[in-house]
Amino acid sequence: MATLAEPNAASSAHTPSFSHWSEGVPTEADIAHIPGDAGLPLVGNTFRQLADPHGFTKRMIETHGKVYKTRAFGGWNVALIGAEANELVLFNKDKIFSSEQGWGPVLDQLFPRGLMLIDFDHHRIDRRALSIAFKPEPMRHYCGSLNSGIAREVAGWEGPMRFNPAIKKLTLDLAADSFLGIPWGPEADKINTAFVDMVQASVAPIRRPLPFTKMKKGVDGRAFMVDYLTRETIRRREQGGGQDMFSQFATATTEDGELLPVDAVVDHMSFLLMAAHDTITSSATSFMYYLATEPEWQEKLREEIFAVTGGPDADGNPRPLSYEDLGKLELTEMAFKEALRMMPPVPSMPRRALKEFEFGGYRIPAGQLCGINIYWTHHSDEYWDDPMTFDPMRFTPDKVKARHKYAWVPFGGGAHMCLGLHFAYMQVKILLAQLLQRYRIEAEAGYTPEWQPWPIPQPKDGLQIEFKKL
Repeated sequence: MATLAEPNAASSAHTPSFSHWSEGVPTEADIAHIPGDAGLPLVGNTFRQLADPHGFTKRMIETHGKVYKTRAFGGWNVALIGAEANELVLFNKDKIFSSEQGWGPVLDQLFPRGLMLIDFDHHRIDRRALSIAFKPEPMRHYCGSLNSGIAREVAGWEGPMRFNPAIKKLTLDLAADSFLGIPWGPEADKINTAFVDMVQASVAPIRRPLPFTKMKKGVDGRAFMVDYLTRETIRRREQGGGQDMFSQFATATTEDGELLPVDAVVDHMSFLLMAAHDTITSSATSFMYYLATEPEWQEKLREEIFAVTGGPDADGNPRPLSYEDLGKLELTEMAFKEALRMMPPVPSMPRRALKEFEFGGYRIPAGQLCGINIYWTHHSDEYWDDPMTFDPMRFTPDKVKARHKYAWVPFGGGAHMCLGLHFAYMQVKILLAQLLQRYRIEAEAGYTPEWQPWPIPQPKDGLQIEFKKL
């Protein structure tokens, strides 16, 4: 049976645990006892999963149960389904699962060595150093930047629009301001272009940087970002940095008081930009869809926002949401959590087993690629009443306490819980405060856009909604 040693936490950040990701993978005979589906010759179930990932998962569970194998994307994957599986994999009490070796085949050419792509002691040390960027004082600074940046942009959103591209542009501009501390303009545009190329390349079907491919544009974009972020890290250390997130990372120190290596700062910052931009774009879009099509909930959130901010000023301009008032928007947070349940921005998460383990009555060998399905758990009637209905009241404290802790995991869990989740809540609350003090959000009756479900959900039509002045 294939075996796999746990990666050395003290090894260089430049050295992946394997020279290539296929090394040490169990043979088909090693997992012959696990039920599943090999799919079509050569391509396996790749195209079936891409065409309808949620329907495919439903059929596999109905046929094989909550532990099954499927051959897709060039290899076998073992799916572990349900809240108990989420807890096993995400909490990772026995250090069975590697996030680095799960995500690596997808992201290592473009976003290597980000927090999601390192494990155990290395991850713990870097995460603790980077957490300084999310302490109260920096968060207050980001709050001010977000209020001004969002207000400036959404003031021109009156009328019908495609929301997804608009919020995508806004989140990139906000990242240039709050994350990088640079003004909107030509420099930010160059960074945004490189960054978009990297994100698009992360899911490109051609995985080599051949001329004229998305992967080539992505690799070139990474080279540009590495050069820019390296120069900026050095400059900010010499000049003392600032209150933006990048400056906080550039001056972060480890437990022994040492600055993080420059290349580590660059890799973490590049990854954070990707993770924050794509997930916030997706979650803000799905939230806007539910508010547009659930007008009674939209009105309840507007009433809460007016009560907290005092409503627009004498000139009709929305009042900003202060950092101290973020926690008062309890119903708004519950509604956002329900949107994240309905449309989790990361529908599934890959891992690789470092040790043999058992789950659901099956032995899974070391080296096996595994995955959990967040979308399925979020829509299972095992954990949720009427799961296809939008209902923020699912997140009252008593209902949360009564539910399995890992039935709702849009931000992951355990040691790899999203470091920026409070920043995400803050950005979405400020966006809602600005929008609902200005506009009524509407969609045509019966509007149900088709969603691209994978790798990060987005409406294929861009989300056609209208902002009407209050």
